[in-house]
Amino acid sequence: MNSLFDLNGKTALVTGASGGLGREFAIMLAKAGADVAVVARREAPLAETAAAIEALGRGSFSATLDVTDTAAVGETVARVERDFAAIDILINNAGIARVGPALEMTEDDWDSVLDTNLKGSFFTAQAVAKAMVARGAGGNLINISSTGGIQATRDLSIYCAAKAGLIHLTKTLALELAGAGIRVNSLAFSYIETPMTAAFVNSPRGEKQRLKNPMKRFGLPADLEGPLLLLASDASSYMTGETIVVDGAKTIA
Repeated sequence: MNSLFDLNGKTALVTGASGGLGREFAIMLAKAGADVAVVARREAPLAETAAAIEALGRGSFSATLDVTDTAAVGETVARVERDFAAIDILINNAGIARVGPALEMTEDDWDSVLDTNLKGSFFTAQAVAKAMVARGAGGNLINISSTGGIQATRDLSIYCAAKAGLIHLTKTLALELAGAGIRVNSLAFSYIETPMTAAFVNSPRGEKQRLKNPMKRFGLPADLEGPLLLLASDASSYMTGETIVVDGAKTIA
């Protein structure tokens, strides 16, 4: 059974990998045997992610990238394929949020969130998929969504709209790319305890949210490891267009 989840011989590209869950995802894939290329806007912490991958005995490649720059996305994907390895797995993780009442959101808020979370994900997937189609060997695209794309969340109107769009984009890309042997799935989760979410998790509002969860806890990065490896590996070879929800039953409660 373990061979189903084995990523040895595979190369992954992870966006938004300079910290938080992006770094966690990159390390999870490396632990499963993949070589990993990591990209993000911040160069110094990105180098730390690459070093952590290499410490596991896997190959790594890092490059700064703003996924809202479509031309740079195409150039970076081509550079990874030329200077590192052909991409077998894409983890479309780069994302941002703007928190506040919908009536206070600005056009800049809208543009920044949609450009990063939806436009950036689309054109990164497109660039990687084009390379996969040209090789004719298939591949695997994984979009990191959110339970906010399934269930409305107060003060996150633009973020929820972007993540809902990403879930539906996952379905349409899966439909179009299935014939090329490219699978497209998404992973949606609610609050995960990381250094980046610590302020919220430990706040009175965070405690209120924790108690609302049927499992009475927030998720941990380790809770995402199994679902991520399922989607990234041959264990899900007949799955495409699907969204796996990891949230302790939050969205169905």
